Amino acid sequence: MSLFEAGEQANRAKAMPLAARMRPERLDEFVGQEHFLGEGKLLRRLLAADRLGSVLFYGPPGTGKTTLARLLAAESQSHFHQLSAVTSNVKELREVLADARDRLSAEERKTLLFIDEVHRFNRAQQDVLLPDVEEGVVVLVGATTENPFFTINSALVSRSRVFQFEPLSAEHIKTLVRRALADSRRGLGRYDVRINEDALEFLAQTSDGDARRALSALEIGVLSSEARPVEFTRALAEESVQRKAVQYDRQGDTHYDSISALIKSIRGSDPDAALYWLARMLEGGEDVRFLARRLVILASEDVGNADPAALPLAVATAQACEIVGLPECQLNLAQAVTYLACAPKSNASTIGIGEARGEVREGRLLPVPVHLRDRHYAGAKRLGHGEGYQYAHDAPDAIAAQDYLGVEREYYRPVDRGYEKELARRLKEIRARIRQHRAKE
Repeated sequence: MSLFEAGEQANRAKAMPLAARMRPERLDEFVGQEHFLGEGKLLRRLLAADRLGSVLFYGPPGTGKTTLARLLAAESQSHFHQLSAVTSNVKELREVLADARDRLSAEERKTLLFIDEVHRFNRAQQDVLLPDVEEGVVVLVGATTENPFFTINSALVSRSRVFQFEPLSAEHIKTLVRRALADSRRGLGRYDVRINEDALEFLAQTSDGDARRALSALEIGVLSSEARPVEFTRALAEESVQRKAVQYDRQGDTHYDSISALIKSIRGSDPDAALYWLARMLEGGEDVRFLARRLVILASEDVGNADPAALPLAVATAQACEIVGLPECQLNLAQAVTYLACAPKSNASTIGIGEARGEVREGRLLPVPVHLRDRHYAGAKRLGHGEGYQYAHDAPDAIAAQDYLGVEREYYRPVDRGYEKELARRLKEIRARIRQHRAKE
């Protein structure tokens, strides 16, 4: 390297943000993702056995996908080449693959091809990769924030191992912040920063598992402070943290995962978790009509007759959302979510209709008993339709002892919770009376 090249490289390094400068230089410096990178875990074993094949890194921003790709190239002694699916085209991709074939033939050295936002490649571009991925000409590392099983060709997914990155924990973030403060060569060690524990905790909690966000806030706070040494307080941390845009795709993985979390939190009777997932979806721009419809469904599916007021409340919420709109209808949604979460739960109706429809689909069709058939047309009497029918309201308690199905079935089994407990008691008496009548016939 010439003197000029060294100077240019140093100047570029100075311009890099702290998060980029603090990228780990060795695999043992990497923080997080222990579930697949820890000792004895799959990716670590593949590296140790020199059997690293093509992989897809799937997860939120700031969790180390690009950094780990570079480290894998270094560990496997492969040539590293990076492309962005947003700016690259088929011609450029073919040139990179041709270079990789030449390198493998002439130097016996593999190429680790890192493609950022690989889900942005169209089908033709993804198909171009397949032959060289299959033959091992390149080790593909594709990074995506979208679920690859939804957004990437199944042929490419089937030839790759998928590793899901999780947001970094608060302790991970603290480790990275402390490392940046202690490092004088790449980090902020030369500034003599004294960070309060409260400020460190604030950075760790508000970064949402994104290392870039935490380190950017740290750098802004230190460099904007004129005092030396720098007292990095909670107030300085709050001033330095920028509001993060909510990562939410109304048509993709986040949408389905979030509504799943909301429904399961309500079903699990946790109003606090339910409110959080509701807030997450509202902040992400979710359609309030979609949310309202799901609450109407849940009111019958998971609350049912344990609390008959749940369904009218959910329907009223859907109507209120149409009348009021955002932002005020968040109050209607919050009321419905908390009520449904705290309501007694029953899926007895859900199970009952499922079992009944299952019998019908299997062809176990029952004829309508003669006494229940329609008799409001000419000739019905001659066929005997309706003969022997007992009008329920003529009975003292409006329960007529007659058979309504022709066979004994119990699809609806009320639970011992809420109002359904009373229904269970009443239904027991009704079924006993019907059973006695059937036995007489």
